[in-house]
Amino acid sequence: SGACRTPPAPPTPVPSPHGEEALEAFVALHGAALSASRVPTQYWESLSRKLRGEVFDAGDYFGIMQVEEVDEEEEVDEEMEEQFKKKPNPGNGPCFKVIVTNENGLQASNPDSVFLIDHAWTYRAEHARQQLRRVPGLLHRMANLMGIHFHGEVPDEGSIEQVLQEMWKYNQTYQLSQGTAEEKVPVWYIMDEFGSRIQHSDQPSFAAAPLFYMPQQIAYTVLWPLRDLETGDEVTRDYAYGETDRLIRKCVLLPWVPTEELDVSCFTPEPPDEHYQAILAENKEKLPLAINPPAYAKDKVFKVFTDIQQVLNNLTHPRFVFTDNEGEADILYNFSHFKDYRKLSEERPEVMVNQFPCENLLTVKDCLASIARRAGGPDGPRWLPRTFNLQTELPQFISYFQQRERRGEDNHWICKPWNLARSLDTHITNNLNSIIRHRESSPKVVCKYIEEPVLFEREDVGLVKFDVRYVVLLRSARPLRLYSYDVFWLRFSNRAFSLDDLDDYEKHFTVMNYAPGVTLKQVHCEDFIPLFEKQYPEYPWTTVQASIFKAFAELFQVASSKPAPLGICDYPSSRAIYAIDLMLKWDTGRDGKKIMQPQILEVNFNPDCDRACQYHPTFFNDVFSTLFLDETDNCHVTRIV
Repeated sequence: SGACRTPPAPPTPVPSPHGEEALEAFVALHGAALSASRVPTQYWESLSRKLRGEVFDAGDYFGIMQVEEVDEEEEVDEEMEEQFKKKPNPGNGPCFKVIVTNENGLQASNPDSVFLIDHAWTYRAEHARQQLRRVPGLLHRMANLMGIHFHGEVPDEGSIEQVLQEMWKYNQTYQLSQGTAEEKVPVWYIMDEFGSRIQHSDQPSFAAAPLFYMPQQIAYTVLWPLRDLETGDEVTRDYAYGETDRLIRKCVLLPWVPTEELDVSCFTPEPPDEHYQAILAENKEKLPLAINPPAYAKDKVFKVFTDIQQVLNNLTHPRFVFTDNEGEADILYNFSHFKDYRKLSEERPEVMVNQFPCENLLTVKDCLASIARRAGGPDGPRWLPRTFNLQTELPQFISYFQQRERRGEDNHWICKPWNLARSLDTHITNNLNSIIRHRESSPKVVCKYIEEPVLFEREDVGLVKFDVRYVVLLRSARPLRLYSYDVFWLRFSNRAFSLDDLDDYEKHFTVMNYAPGVTLKQVHCEDFIPLFEKQYPEYPWTTVQASIFKAFAELFQVASSKPAPLGICDYPSSRAIYAIDLMLKWDTGRDGKKIMQPQILEVNFNPDCDRACQYHPTFFNDVFSTLFLDETDNCHVTRIV
């Protein structure tokens, strides 16, 4: 989506429906969205008409007023002074507010009392800097709107940086519900000068909500009154609309209403059992009944039903044959998540499946963080970056952030959606306002960004970040039997690492195989180990790998330490492979020496094994032998637990 929008080219004229027909068509397309935003139905017809005709008539009813800064010398009513100090006016410049200028005021009962606000800038967060640099007039308009002094003709990095910091006080967001994962990444927008100058109030006079208008494929903001207003009354809206909890409101409003300190403990205990029960219900997973572990003949040939092409192309072990008939399969090896374990355990307990009930406790980022707290103190285990769930632990996070700020400690954080992979909608920032606002777009966790990663020297680039992917094989949850595949995979950033340019993807991220036109640096693990040991002679890879396996063992121990749904279900017919992505960071050991501490970043279900099969043709034979035959002798696997 571009910046300052230009109206689309006029479509071929079609006779436009009028009256009731037009309203019916409008409601069919937009009724659900309007109801969700609580736009009263009495305004729908007028709204439909204004959208069709692109009627922006707010100027007939409202005006923007500049509020003068109060001069220190002058005698001022103290109460006024207090009120003025509390004004959450965004920006550093003059203070504005919107008032009703129509001499007849405004009646909430009038069906025409609904207004359209245009959007000045619509963008995805990762494209913001580039657009401010390139879109003519955009930086100028945004700087003006935010009260930032910008006098140049050419965009300068200083002004761009200020807009990128300040914009979190003006941003609003929506998400498209259809489309690819990329298209579902939240869209941010800034309302025009009129919309952006509507101030916050805990007792607002208006409500506002975005509406994506299908016929034009354009988003507007809809504004409607909550009560009757007289001439001169201020137009305000609640910036924390819908939030009733007092503490959370205070947190959500911090960008506009700064408070000294949040008087909240930053301690985050593990969530209560009900939290996990709710997740199970939401996932619609049905837990299996207890069964006896099935026994199979020593020479049995297993029929495999799978929809994974890599398995079909690469599994050649003589004790496995494929079947197209799910009903006769001994092993179900599915790509999508299996839900009804109960039925499977009742009807076909001997059928093995490539998933564990409740494994989302490992593979979904907020769950991973909460179960990991079983392994460490209040800050969690050393192998997981300090993580907060922004939906449920916002006050604790803000308190922790403010404490670190007071102590002068590094405060770079990475904001990630709970469930999108490939670094989509993932942002690195040290701007608290930005993190608070990101919570509005989609459920997110915020993790401490690794400010001192172990780097790898690339002769063409310099010292870059890298991450390591291990494939682990979970043979059973109780007793815990866990293996690692003997080959690991590496991914490297394309630019030398430094703690700046936080939106420079190629400096801070290692996921390059999805970015268009970006080169992918590949180094095989057998070539990597000698290079790594040459760069870090005091850290032999065997020692590093031992600490990595120790972290894996601890993670799976806590994940299976409680019965489902508080832990992974120990269903005897379950088996699974996961890919664990990790980085190494510099830390201090108990003896005061520098150590390389593994940091688990995420656990992936059903990982893409393309590279594995390409370079190690026996990969799936090894996986299937280990998981389904309990034969590991000639396989490239190492037992962890």
